[in-house]
Amino acid sequence: MSSSPPYTYIQCPCSNEEPAEGSDASSPEGDSFHDAERTFDPRAPRSNYSLYLLEYLLYCEECQQIRCPRCVDEEIVTYYCPNCLFEVASSNLRSDGNRCTRNCYQCPICSGPVQVGEVQAEPETNLLSADNATAAPHGPYALFCQYCSWVSSEIGLEFERASGIPSQLAKMKNGGIPKITAKELKERRKEEPDMPPLEDELVDAELQYSALKTFYQSQINGPSNGLPGGLSLGDGHNFSSPAALTRMMSMWQPGGRGAQGKTAGPPDMFPEATDTDKGLKLAQLDESAKVQKLLDGGWDETVSKDQLLSQLEHAHFQDELRPLQCVLRTKRSRRCAVCRHIISKPENKVGSTRFKIKLVAKSYIPSITIRPLEPLAPPVPVGMRPQQPQEPPLKPLQPYQYILTFKNPLFEKLKVSLATPNNTPGRFSSKVALLCPQFDIDPVKDMWEDALDGDDRSRTEETGQAEAGKIYKRGRNWVSIILEVIPPLLTVDSLRPHTASGEPTDRSPLREDEKILEIPMFVRMEWEPEAQHDVGDSVGKDRNEGQKRELAYWCVLGVGQISHE
Repeated sequence: MSSSPPYTYIQCPCSNEEPAEGSDASSPEGDSFHDAERTFDPRAPRSNYSLYLLEYLLYCEECQQIRCPRCVDEEIVTYYCPNCLFEVASSNLRSDGNRCTRNCYQCPICSGPVQVGEVQAEPETNLLSADNATAAPHGPYALFCQYCSWVSSEIGLEFERASGIPSQLAKMKNGGIPKITAKELKERRKEEPDMPPLEDELVDAELQYSALKTFYQSQINGPSNGLPGGLSLGDGHNFSSPAALTRMMSMWQPGGRGAQGKTAGPPDMFPEATDTDKGLKLAQLDESAKVQKLLDGGWDETVSKDQLLSQLEHAHFQDELRPLQCVLRTKRSRRCAVCRHIISKPENKVGSTRFKIKLVAKSYIPSITIRPLEPLAPPVPVGMRPQQPQEPPLKPLQPYQYILTFKNPLFEKLKVSLATPNNTPGRFSSKVALLCPQFDIDPVKDMWEDALDGDDRSRTEETGQAEAGKIYKRGRNWVSIILEVIPPLLTVDSLRPHTASGEPTDRSPLREDEKILEIPMFVRMEWEPEAQHDVGDSVGKDRNEGQKRELAYWCVLGVGQISHE
């Protein structure tokens, strides 16, 4: 939760417990009455996962409830590269490794985007070119980072062409050493069958994985796998049907016979990999060279934790890092987990930031702001705005008044009812009082509508003072009321020996969250939406007229910090 009051958090109803017996959980009336009976505790451990700012909440029109990121289901709309904004088909994700296959790379030092540029060669001053001489060929090329000035030529990576960087980078190691791929090794084996296995230094992680995969696949699909009846471990369809499973079990039972008339037995042991052609690579236990390199280069030559986690292969030093292809991003739509209706869906175009559907809670429930009636903090200078003025800590056992402002985002009139406990939950309880717990908020209207209707409600109406049962201020679509609080004394000696339930009071030292004055407030709003029906549909008109909607939820008001003095 926020550490700088004032603030307002909304509780999502998905974290509520099961309703009490005899109440209807599916109806909004049953949920609201059940929530009103028990006071919400903002300091409970479970509350940290149910309170959100209004900007992070959505709204489901079918369920007529607030939805948070935890109670919605996400669906991927499209995959794209964040660097080149190229849309990638979902069928190519597995083969491409969820990365962009174009010339989109990230710097291994700062993870910023890199660009392909030509390496400037030093001109030869002792040679003069004729006027009709052909221009020198372009190249070589390298990757340049515009943020940290890293160049791929520092680790010996230079390219002949500016296009096709992934295919060129896959054929070379750091330092410009040619890299042996699995395809090249297979072609060498065909030309020279008696060629000895490669040395361990020439086998990288990709080549080792390819060799291990080929070796075990040949053992599984081979004829000597030890399975009777001509069954093969490589054919997945032989094990997917109940008939095949029954046939296999009958073969392995005592006295069962195979297809060749032989007694079925356990399969033979798979042979182990013995050289690099089969994927075996011995560990290099001699690290004297790395220790000497660390002594010469120092700590700055080693990689950081973030750099190490971003690499596909393990690296110890900066010159072992390699540029990585950009990871793809996604656009996602959100569905209500209860009724499965779409409540948020972006456009399919990668370059567009618009949404086809976006039902945010800010467009359906009123926003709540809190500020002191008599601010003690000095005003913020114009050049430092929009910084909020920091109020001094609240003195215990002294009354304070705050202004709560509710702004109606709907085009219908809202009837709002508020409820707060007289004493806030927790060891140190504050006294709370709402001077006007019930009021109406006018709908959103244009200025021209107010002028044509001749309504003077658009002008601010003030009572001049905080009075019980009266609104402090009223505007076109907003209402302000007064909230009175009395902070408690934050000392263990001021606590009662026993709680209201008879249990002994917790006399542990003061916790950090107990210094902040937080007030739980139950909000219940009612409105009558406009009837939406086709022209001439008198039956629908009669059915929709007089239908009221209701929404109830808990919110937490962060008033300020309490002083120890």
